[in-house]
Amino acid sequence: MNFRVLLLLSALSICSFKLFSQSGDQILDGIGETGLVSRYIFDGNTKDWSRNNLHAQLKNSSALYLEDTQFDKVLALKPQEESFIAIPGPALNNLESLSISTWVYLNSENTDTYIYDFGSFEGGRFSLVTAGSTSNTFKARLLKGSSTSFAVNFPKIDTGKWVHFVVVIDVFDKKMKAFLNGNLVDSVLIGTLELETFFNSSNSRNKLYLGGSIADESNYLDARLHDFRIYRVPLTENQISGIYQNALDEEGGSFINERPEDAEDLQQFADTAPQLYVQFLKSVSPIELETPQGTLPRLPRYVDAKYYNGIKGPQVRVLWPAPKNNDEVSQAGEYVITGRIAGSDLKPQAKVTVKGNFSQKTPNLKLTSFPLNQVSLDVNKQGEESKFIENRDKFISTLAQTNPDDFLYMFRNAFGEEQPQGAEALGVWDTQETKLRGHASGHYLTALAQAYASTSYEPTLQKSFKDKMEYMVNILYDLAQKSGKPAGESKTGVSDPTKVPVGLGRSGYDSDLSEEGIRTDYWNWGEGYISAYPPDQFIMLENGATYGGQPTQIWAPYYTLHKILAGLIAVYEVSGDEKALQIAKGMGSWVYARLSKVPTETLISMWNRYIAGEFGGMNESMAHLYRITKDPKYLETAKLFDNIKVFYGNANHSHGLAKNVDTYRGLHANQHIPQIIGAIEMYRDSDEADYYNVADNFWYKTTNDYMYSIGGVAGARNPANAECFISAPGTLYENGFSAGGQNETCATYNMLKLSRDLFMFDPRAELMDYYERALYNHILASVAEDSPANTYHVPLRAGSIKQFGNPDMKGFTCCNGTAIESSTKLQNTIYFRSVDNQALYVNLFIPSTLNWKERNIVIKQETSFPNEGQSQFKISGSGKFTLNLRVPKWANKDFKVRINGKKQRLNSNPGSYLAIVRNWKDGDLVEVEMPFQFHLEPVMDQQNIASLFYGPILLVAQEKEPVNTWRKVSFDAKKLNKSIEGNPKELQFFIDGVEYKPFYESYGRYSAYLDVSLN
Repeated sequence: MNFRVLLLLSALSICSFKLFSQSGDQILDGIGETGLVSRYIFDGNTKDWSRNNLHAQLKNSSALYLEDTQFDKVLALKPQEESFIAIPGPALNNLESLSISTWVYLNSENTDTYIYDFGSFEGGRFSLVTAGSTSNTFKARLLKGSSTSFAVNFPKIDTGKWVHFVVVIDVFDKKMKAFLNGNLVDSVLIGTLELETFFNSSNSRNKLYLGGSIADESNYLDARLHDFRIYRVPLTENQISGIYQNALDEEGGSFINERPEDAEDLQQFADTAPQLYVQFLKSVSPIELETPQGTLPRLPRYVDAKYYNGIKGPQVRVLWPAPKNNDEVSQAGEYVITGRIAGSDLKPQAKVTVKGNFSQKTPNLKLTSFPLNQVSLDVNKQGEESKFIENRDKFISTLAQTNPDDFLYMFRNAFGEEQPQGAEALGVWDTQETKLRGHASGHYLTALAQAYASTSYEPTLQKSFKDKMEYMVNILYDLAQKSGKPAGESKTGVSDPTKVPVGLGRSGYDSDLSEEGIRTDYWNWGEGYISAYPPDQFIMLENGATYGGQPTQIWAPYYTLHKILAGLIAVYEVSGDEKALQIAKGMGSWVYARLSKVPTETLISMWNRYIAGEFGGMNESMAHLYRITKDPKYLETAKLFDNIKVFYGNANHSHGLAKNVDTYRGLHANQHIPQIIGAIEMYRDSDEADYYNVADNFWYKTTNDYMYSIGGVAGARNPANAECFISAPGTLYENGFSAGGQNETCATYNMLKLSRDLFMFDPRAELMDYYERALYNHILASVAEDSPANTYHVPLRAGSIKQFGNPDMKGFTCCNGTAIESSTKLQNTIYFRSVDNQALYVNLFIPSTLNWKERNIVIKQETSFPNEGQSQFKISGSGKFTLNLRVPKWANKDFKVRINGKKQRLNSNPGSYLAIVRNWKDGDLVEVEMPFQFHLEPVMDQQNIASLFYGPILLVAQEKEPVNTWRKVSFDAKKLNKSIEGNPKELQFFIDGVEYKPFYESYGRYSAYLDVSLN
């Protein structure tokens, strides 16, 4: 068995689970989760079984759902009654490419018959239709206006048997392809085509008909239909064959994510291809380090190096083995680890001394952040709004227009209450039957609290947020007070959370949230219960339920609960609203009552169940609730959310992250990052060293072994899921760059939270270097140009384009939820203070004003950063304190500080903090200069693929059309800027006539990574 197979089997053990291809779930047939737009099984209804809630409608219906020998139950359309299926128009939105898969059983031969017809006459039209007068010979065609632009042909189809059609429009490969029963039957070049333009997805008149024509022609489909799917990615031949074979597999299909994406999906390079500075590499420095017995050593990912030809290259990236346990350090002594350097024959070695009776001390809390109302965002030195103000105002203005009743809709629905006039249900993941409904309401509470704290500059606006916040809390409080208490004529109720009965007339617990099926007997739910759905999903999780769309399956109930609790706690902390605290305490007690009786082995199973066991940061919120109330049961509840398998390896705590073992490779990234945030929060409240080690080790590994250049950390081809960490650390090119996208925005939101939490214990500059990178190049870059619409995933393949969603805050994914939080707290990490108020830390260079109330000092930072490499700080007030200025890692030349115009002789090392101890006087002026330089950020295991940075800012090539290979660029090895022209003050540059600009200013096609050669 070769190494790649071993890696694959390893990934299978952690990021995949048994999932039948007919079970109606989001991930199937080894295709990445977010590639699926919609799926209709037609087994008795026209529901969308993806998680996007694009439910279809059966028109002119007396069509039948029939029992079928091949697919159990299927839909039979009746042409004489002109029955067809209408799919919601948004299924055509935000498409990079398009793949449509469906099973069809033709009952008769017809001409001019449409299997499907999508689009509009104002834009484009995409149809699968019989070829003219030839019966049952189909073609897929793209029309622009009234003329046929492109078409692919299928052979004649027999009646009375099931056939599988797939049509792929591959925008990057510039082809349209036809597949029949898993085999390619035709392909045609389509040239440069933008689906967004072709379908004109902003046109609300788009129609998507299945079984009929959007032109109201007379012939309707006489056929049975099964499993109609729309993908936003171009399916490969292997994937299509898998869909076909899995559907026919009588045993129910295959494992999801059982293989990586096809290798040909990503450009491959010969082993002899030059890889940046490595081609000039002469030697690397030896490495010696110590580690406590039982704990794997923290190996430096970058080491000093010497180069030929007088080249002063960067430190060299070393790829080290990544053990899955700590057996190597089980005994005291010495051993040698041999690493490798991509593109080089050099084999760096690290001599490790394993020391018994040696433990590493963990730090105490040193810093704290300032409340949001003590830091304000300002215009820049030119009086212009910064990108931070621009993005903030997009969210603040839209948030102010929202109706709280929309965010309370599903809570009232769960409790069987009538909706007030004007209330409308949210969309996407907050619809009637969505098992995650209510998650957006938690984000909304947090965003309202942050907006309220941040908008003292506009009293009317601030009052609006205060009123919305209070209204939300009052309604939620009233609902929570009903749970578990007698109601109705029977005057009965179940107050004990551990004794919640099965719903009336049911044989067991289920997740049916339909209008007809949802249980609303809140008096049986136990005291303190609050959520937008009944408690069944929590109980089902304890009983082994998995993630999925069926009534026997669930979708991350504790994830939703964490958002709600975090929002309530945020409201309490900015407003002192006791009702918010009471709701949080009541639900915390409900959770404690149930989980405290669950065996440890069951908890381990629960928290390691893909998506179903995703609990967000429940451990964080419970620890936070303990810190507020001092009630020990909440800290105990937080401990019940320990992910023992990841944190400690097993129930015996033998290894895991606490011992620096990577136990999360291949796992779902954003399922686990919040758990790590909870670990550092637990450390703060329990002082247990393992919690700190878990968080610190995770951060180091993640930012070094899994990070893309924008700061995002998820996006795997292996396993085939854009939301997972790659299957082996340090192999981003081999196993990353998912065709379905990568860098889930809410994962980066959580990485920023983790970075700032760690920084408060150990204020090292690398934490804030990462924070700056991810803030500028992902969070700022995730917002649309003219609205608060934002990204879910940020694709980084050549010629990608960002897709934005939720411009009016009417339908939330997870990333839409964290976006309203991120953009209402953009000032929260610019400054920190020491817990004794004797030191101030300047972490970020953003125009802003700090009101340090505890010292009666105001500091105004004036800058046009990043359009200039300087910033100045005006101090109002006086007193002695230490001013700590971050010297960024990228500021490796001529970092200068002047105080009141006088240059200071200070030791400013890149990647550190510069401490200035002084008795400051009113009017003192500190000026900082940090000239920007161009530098490259290569992919660790394919270093010729690299991103171009100017200081901290990622510059991306502006592409005019889709491309499927990396843009080739050549630089002078000794002077990168030799071939770069442009205006640094505008951050606009040109290389070989191609424009490069900041990623956060890029709204069209771009290439964030380049194929770089050095001369």
